Amino acid sequence: MTGIKRRAFLGGAVAGTGAAAAGLAAPAIAQDRRRWKMVTAWPKNLPGPGVAAQMLADRITALSGGRIEVELYAAGELVPGNGVFDAVSEGTAELYHAVPAYWGSKSKGILLFGSQPFGLRADEQVGWLQHGGGQALYDEIYGRFNLKPFLCGNSGPQWAGWFRNEIQTVDDLKGLRFRTTGLASEMCAKLGMAAQAMGGRDMFQALQSGALDAGEFIGPWTDSALGFYQVAKNYYWPGVGEPSSAEECAVNKAAYEELPDDLKQAVTAACESLYNPVWTEYTTKHAQALKQLVAEQGVMVRKLPEPVLVAMGNAAGEVMAELRDDSDELVKRIVESFLAYRRSIADYMVYADNGQMNARSLDYSYPG
Repeated sequence: MTGIKRRAFLGGAVAGTGAAAAGLAAPAIAQDRRRWKMVTAWPKNLPGPGVAAQMLADRITALSGGRIEVELYAAGELVPGNGVFDAVSEGTAELYHAVPAYWGSKSKGILLFGSQPFGLRADEQVGWLQHGGGQALYDEIYGRFNLKPFLCGNSGPQWAGWFRNEIQTVDDLKGLRFRTTGLASEMCAKLGMAAQAMGGRDMFQALQSGALDAGEFIGPWTDSALGFYQVAKNYYWPGVGEPSSAEECAVNKAAYEELPDDLKQAVTAACESLYNPVWTEYTTKHAQALKQLVAEQGVMVRKLPEPVLVAMGNAAGEVMAELRDDSDELVKRIVESFLAYRRSIADYMVYADNGQMNARSLDYSYPG
């Protein structure tokens, strides 16, 4: 018997016991249902983040047994995509789906919970939060804005981006008008690039008009849906600006704290249970989309030259050193926690995942 049918059956049974009992039961059931508005930073059902946002809305509704009914509003339907943080902080909506990389104007410490140039991969990012003390710091800084945050997905490794012209030396980056976000923007600025933040559709228009020379968004699956290949054919990797990009759900703190414990657990479980499905869907569909981009759209996949990558690494190191000296004591604690986890996990990955991937790339016979 489904939850809805069960409640209907029980409601009928209560009614049969007398009007007084029915009168007590009905308000209790009504009071235990909530209608929440989810605002997102994405167009509705955009492959990748738009799809993931709808999955989260549906899963919270399902895991709460319908006691929290979540209605999704895509970017621009209730508030602009870049306004979802404030909307939930102020109580205009109960929760949002976006990425931490968009909220650097609130605090630079927030940016570390989404992506870091030359930073953590998707599994390492959630490892830091769950096992390295990151979640407590995530809660603390978002608490300043009346928000309770959760990671709920990850795009995996992003790409360096779509370029009109080839990149051969570090000098080719100077003056380049480039779309990116978060700490990657600061890394690019140190290399003389003119970093600009904008949504995916705006990035396409800017590339088309010539207002941008290049830009990165997510990866092959989402990028192909937005049509960037139509206006820039050089697709560069690796995306060291964002070795992964965590997606987040933030709930209005007052709305979250008034929930009974079982509904708090339902919201938490909905977010945490989607992290791997969202991440692995991105990875699977990125792989499929890349083949189509090359075979059907004439996209040229190119690797950034090693001297360019080294220059980016040095610039990223400068960004992190400056962030480490931030005047905000909480930001300093976030940076130190991140750096300690990164050092520990990087040492181990030489033997673990790096070792496996290097071995897999050797020349040997294997069906494929």
